[in-house]
Amino acid sequence: MARSPLTLAASVTSALPRVGVVSVAALTEDAAGRYDSAVATLEDGRKVVVRVPADEAADADLRAETRALAALSAGVRAVLPFAAPEVLGQARMDGVEAVVETFLPGYRVDAPHIPAGRGVATAVGAGIAAVHDLPAAVARDAGLPVLTAAQVRTEVERLLDRAEATGRLPFGLLRRWSQAIGSDALWRFETTVVLGGVDPAAFVLRDDEQGVPAVTGLLTWAGLGVGDPAVDLRWLSSAPDARDDVLAAYAARAHRAVDSVLAERARLHAELEFAAWLVHGHATGTESVIDDAVALLEALDANVRDEPPLAAEQITVDDAMAVLGRVPAGDGVDTSMQTDAFDPSMLAEYVDDAETTGDIETAPIELGSWTPQPTATGATGAAAADGVRAAAPDPDDADRDDDVDEAARNALRRWTGTD
Repeated sequence: MARSPLTLAASVTSALPRVGVVSVAALTEDAAGRYDSAVATLEDGRKVVVRVPADEAADADLRAETRALAALSAGVRAVLPFAAPEVLGQARMDGVEAVVETFLPGYRVDAPHIPAGRGVATAVGAGIAAVHDLPAAVARDAGLPVLTAAQVRTEVERLLDRAEATGRLPFGLLRRWSQAIGSDALWRFETTVVLGGVDPAAFVLRDDEQGVPAVTGLLTWAGLGVGDPAVDLRWLSSAPDARDDVLAAYAARAHRAVDSVLAERARLHAELEFAAWLVHGHATGTESVIDDAVALLEALDANVRDEPPLAAEQITVDDAMAVLGRVPAGDGVDTSMQTDAFDPSMLAEYVDDAETTGDIETAPIELGSWTPQPTATGATGAAAADGVRAAAPDPDDADRDDDVDEAARNALRRWTGTD
C-alpha cells in the first residue's frame, strides 16, 4: 500500500531531526510505482524530496544512487553544467531506507515528445556529453563499476546467450545480434563515465531568457560507472525526430573523438532491452512478462527484417594507418600500373558517373590508322584491346592477311560498341 505524504513527512523529520517540516505534497516521478515520493517544504524555505522504495529491487537501486551521488565531490559538481541532487539524510522505514535529497525544480520531457531542432534535443545531447566527459577516476575511486570495451562486448554476448537459452528468441534477431557481436568494428570505442542507460526524462529543464530549454539538473545517477557511452543514447530509438540533433549536440560538446558507430551501437543496446526483459521474465518465472517480451521481440523481428545489418565492417583512417605500418618497405620495384591507358582522374569520373547513371555511352574510337600488333604468341589486336600490352612485332610475320585485319577491326568495334 502506498505511503501517504504525511507518513513520508515523518521520515523527513527522522532523517533531519533538527529541521521542521512546514508542508508536504505528493510527488509523481513516473517511476512505475517503485517509490513512494513526496516533496516537503522545510521551515528554512528549502524544498526537499523524500523517497521510500516499494520493493527490494527499488531499495537496491536507491542505495546505488546514494553511493553514486556521494562520488560526486564538490569539485566534480563544479565542472558539471547542471545540478545533481545532494543526499541530506537517511532514515529506516518499514525495513527499507528512506532518502531525503535536495529538490531540483523544472520540467521534464519524455523521449517520444522531444522535438527536432534547437531546444530539448540539443540540451539533453550536450548534457549527456558533459557526464561522459567526467574523469573515469570519479567512478573508479568510489568503487563503482568500471568496464572495458571488451567487457561490454562480453556482457552483451552473455545476455544474448541467456535470451537464446529461453527458446523464445526469434531466429532473425539471434542472427542479427550475433552478427553485431561478431563485428570488431562495432566495439572499437573509448569507454567513458556513463549513467548506465539514462532516460532523457531524468534531465530537469528550464527555459532561458530567450525561451530556449536548458538542462538545469539531472535526477538519476544509480547506474554511474565507466562503460559504453552508447548505452546512454539507446533511448534515441524512441525519439526519431530528435535523433540527429541530439547526436550533433553530443558530438559538439564532447571533449573527445566520438566513434563513428556510436549511433549504431546505441540502436543495438535499445534492441537488446527486449532480450533483457525476456531474460528477466524467465528468471522470475513471471509468465505475463515472458508473454509481453515475446510479443515485443516478434514485433521487433518483423520491423528490422528488411533493414541492413547492424554490424557492417568499416575501415577507419586509424585502421588503414595501422595496416600501412605493418607493410615492409619496398626495394625499388616499380609497382605502377603497366598500361598507357590508365588515368586516375578519368577513373574517378567513371566511378562517380557509374553510381548515378545507367548505360554509359562509349566515346567512338577512330580506327582509320589502327593496325593490329601481334603478340609473342601470335594473338592479334583483339587481345591487346582486352588490356594486354602487345609485344614487339615479329619481322617474319610483318605481312598479315587483309581478312585478319578486318576481323581484328570488327572485334575491336564490338568491344568498344562502335559498330
